[in-house]
Amino acid sequence: MQPRVQKWGNSLGIRIPLSLAQKVGLTEGTPVDMQVDEDAIIIRRKYYSLEQLLAQVTPDNTHGEIDTGSQFGREIW
Repeated sequence: MQPRVQKWGNSLGIRIPLSLAQKVGLTEGTPVDMQVDEDAIIIRRKYYSLEQLLAQVTPDNTHGEIDTGSQFGREIW
């Protein structure tokens, strides 16, 4: 497959072949970082540390307990 740059709305897009995406663990919705290095565009999966994730927790985006219904089967002690 020879990927080509195509117009996508007001931007440009390149389809990533599934075999390449699987090699680096990309799936739909995976956050990425992009950077330019001379004449190359480098795309890397974005990784978050536990500290970065916990820093985003606020009283406004937390919730209390959720009732999922009665216990049944092996859930009953």
